[in-house]
Amino acid sequence: MIRLERRPEPSRVWTFATPFVAVALTMLAGGLMFALMGKDPVEAIRTIFWDPLFGDFASYSRPQLLVKAGPLILIAIGLSLGFRAGIWNIGAEGQYILGAIFAAATGLAFYPSETWLVFPAMIVAGALGGILWAMIPALLRVRFGTNEVLVSLMLVYVAEALLASMALGLLRNPEGMGFPGSRNLAQYPSAANLDLIPGTGLHWGVALA
Repeated sequence: MIRLERRPEPSRVWTFATPFVAVALTMLAGGLMFALMGKDPVEAIRTIFWDPLFGDFASYSRPQLLVKAGPLILIAIGLSLGFRAGIWNIGAEGQYILGAIFAAATGLAFYPSETWLVFPAMIVAGALGGILWAMIPALLRVRFGTNEVLVSLMLVYVAEALLASMALGLLRNPEGMGFPGSRNLAQYPSAANLDLIPGTGLHWGVALA
């Protein structure tokens, strides 16, 4: 009889190899799925994995990979702590949105002030916004025994509605001729999270992650 036993210590080899094995298996499974749909699996995998790094538009897509990876890595790290504690937080997207709203609102509140304090204040405000949104399912779980999976997930839709409301209301650019959206923070030096190395997408969020 075969029995699986937990290793006394994690394998160093597999700790390093697991991400590469995961990518390889993803490519194989994805290629099989596209083949079953009658599509060229090699072309599909090339479009997904190769072109963003080395294709015709790679000069744009490569930096965007890091721009988007930074917050996703930070979210994954935060979720992993909860998962190890047996808490299933499925509403990270909503917490990310509220963090972004808090951070943007803080930066815009100081506009057009030119001081280095604005950006650190935005980071703190963003973290606080995410914490406060995550506290809703946490408090409901502790006080009323609600299911944090459902509550945190449903709060994502509430966060999206709040984001739309902010884009059309409190945070809308007064010089935007009525179009939804806030001022462009990239054009506000005190609040801009620009590339540490120009053209790479390596911003402070990536460095922190």
